[in-house]
Amino acid sequence: GPVMAKGVEDTAFYHYNRLLSLNEVGGQPDQFSTSPTAFHYANAERTKRTPYAMLSTSTHDTKRGEDARARLAALSECAEEWVQRVTAWSRILRAGRSGSPQDVPPDRNDEYAFYQLLLGSWPMELSTGTLPEAAALDSFRQRVEGAMVKAMREAKVHTTWAAPNAAYEDAVLDFIRRALDVSRTNPFLDSFVTFQARIAWLGMQNSLVQTVLKLTVPGMPDIYQGAELWDLSLVDPDNRRPIDFAARQKMLAAGNKQALDAQTIGQLMKSWHDGGIKLRLIEAILQARDTLPDLFLDSSYVALNPSGPASGRICAFARQSRESWLIVAVALCPAREDRAWEDTAITLPPGLEGATWCDVLDGSKIASPDNSFALASLFETLPVAVLINQLSSSDLTSASNDC
Repeated sequence: GPVMAKGVEDTAFYHYNRLLSLNEVGGQPDQFSTSPTAFHYANAERTKRTPYAMLSTSTHDTKRGEDARARLAALSECAEEWVQRVTAWSRILRAGRSGSPQDVPPDRNDEYAFYQLLLGSWPMELSTGTLPEAAALDSFRQRVEGAMVKAMREAKVHTTWAAPNAAYEDAVLDFIRRALDVSRTNPFLDSFVTFQARIAWLGMQNSLVQTVLKLTVPGMPDIYQGAELWDLSLVDPDNRRPIDFAARQKMLAAGNKQALDAQTIGQLMKSWHDGGIKLRLIEAILQARDTLPDLFLDSSYVALNPSGPASGRICAFARQSRESWLIVAVALCPAREDRAWEDTAITLPPGLEGATWCDVLDGSKIASPDNSFALASLFETLPVAVLINQLSSSDLTSASNDC
């Protein structure tokens, strides 16, 4: 265990920087993705063997927060543009520096890690596509510097904890400070903030998908402290900073004064930067779990096969406990924005014809007369849908009275 931790997670994972969202505790960086088929198989096996095992997306040991990883995953959908951006950024930031790029710190590998670290953890309040104020950027810069120093020392290529290379570390810190300098014209930041804002939007959708799946697939979901809102933290000690629970309680209390309906969800999506949309989805599903625990704990698992031109972008499944059914559908690959949903659908298990469903996330009623759901309507506001056929407004306090 200790050899694995120090050799792989605390050394190799800090200098194998191909895609940092893969370099996670217990992860396998050579496995970029899992097919929906493999995902369903794993869930079916979990149902049989370990239905009460914990499901975690962030812990005190994760090297990047769950939403930072979801954001970085969006890079896999725009790889060509990402390569072009990184190449241009490097030219901008290295312009005027003497020596070849291979000889001037940071080396190419550390520089590439820096761009990913910056993109993944860039604060939501700064993800507007415009240059931030110096004061707002300063505290974030300090966190980035700390994470980069730790990454360099853990990698043990140019510097280590036992024998720090001050010259190399100082040169990298100077590179970071010039990259984030808003006191002068900064073409790097001009380019970075526009690209970052688009990736943040795509990453947000990935985050909602990740959150809903964790709360609905077989297993016991764990929500790490602070991850009720966006978790864009860096490696420890950054991910162990004090959590403002009072702010979260205040946001919950304010949200509970609003009916959880399609209009409210639409408003939360418009103000997605504050994390309220993630918080309300967590709350709604946890209330459903509390109301119908057997449906989430001791139920069957059935993969649903989508049909239509966008079927490859859908992951959907059903769970059953006695007379209750749960249907979950999520949209993958958010960068592929098209109108293909209009001709894409999921077919429900036999015997559910004519059932009326309650959307746990917005409180609406949905019928399935032909035993299928058109995804154009399911994904009209959110990239996720959670439907139950045995849920009423009296069961779920935040649900619409129409359920």
